[in-house]
Amino acid sequence: MTETVRSWVAGRVGRVELDRQQALNALDLTMIRALRRALDAWREDPAVEAVVVTGAGRAFCAGGDVRGVRGVREQVLAGEAAEAEQFFVEEYALNAAIACYPKPYVAILDGVAMGGGLGVSVHGSVRVATERAVLAMPETAIGFAPDVGTSHVLPRLPGALGFAMALAGVRLDAPDALESGLATHYTDSADVPDLLDRLEQHGLSALETVTGRPAGAGSLAPVGDVIAHAFSAPSVETVFARLDHDADDGGPAGEWAAATAASLRTMSPTSLVTAHELLGAGATSSLAACLERERRAAHWLIGRHDFAEGVRAVLVDKDRTPAWSPATLSEVDTAEIRDVLTTG
Repeated sequence: MTETVRSWVAGRVGRVELDRQQALNALDLTMIRALRRALDAWREDPAVEAVVVTGAGRAFCAGGDVRGVRGVREQVLAGEAAEAEQFFVEEYALNAAIACYPKPYVAILDGVAMGGGLGVSVHGSVRVATERAVLAMPETAIGFAPDVGTSHVLPRLPGALGFAMALAGVRLDAPDALESGLATHYTDSADVPDLLDRLEQHGLSALETVTGRPAGAGSLAPVGDVIAHAFSAPSVETVFARLDHDADDGGPAGEWAAATAASLRTMSPTSLVTAHELLGAGATSSLAACLERERRAAHWLIGRHDFAEGVRAVLVDKDRTPAWSPATLSEVDTAEIRDVLTTG
């Protein structure tokens, strides 16, 4: 069996490489457990000054495995909901362990970092982005909701950017990630091997030489005002109303608002409301409270029609024509969702 997580001590750091390239390093339970074992082994090891996590190939980590042969969707469809939920229990425990890890945790975001990929990066103390970095939380498109502790991280981003990521799956490039604080450093992809060598030789002090800046502004810079206006709205319905209003203004920002509103209308209404509720509550909650709320949401969502249908439409058949149930925001029972997040 091919090893999908490799861990070793190199010089002054513990190195972890995610290597499931055919799935863009998407996490399965075996990978989650392997990463946790490495962190636990190095926690008290005086030879390890920091942990450095990378992804092999063209991705850092594209998320959690929800479509594979033993992915979450297949487990749910096979009546193995308890096994599916165990994935989230252990994934969220890993996220919490990273957040409170006693040593510097360095994630090299050289490529796609989405969903669960953010969970094994943004809770660490150092996030180095390259020009290939793409950060996103696209869960509402598959009938799910932001998790892995992002309901704690995203509402704290400036200008309502986190709400745009959580609801609309808005993608951040390296300049956007640095501007928002999701990334702490930048280096060119070609320089990553040299950075890794220096981290191994000199430990965290090697980051003092990482002074590069990406060329140009982020792709979201021209629409920052639209994002702040629309996604600071107190409800999903108001987000739509504000996007539609901004779309009428025309110009590049208006075009972005129109395109984003159109994209939002293809996403699960239940997921949109759940995401908004999670981030709203998460803005004033601890990470532990957020992870527990996300666990309740995950348990509820994976058993619903929209999750199986969303994964089918986006990741399996890829026809991008999900049939959501309920199909409209007006039919979503917000009180039920709040009850799930509180007592589910």
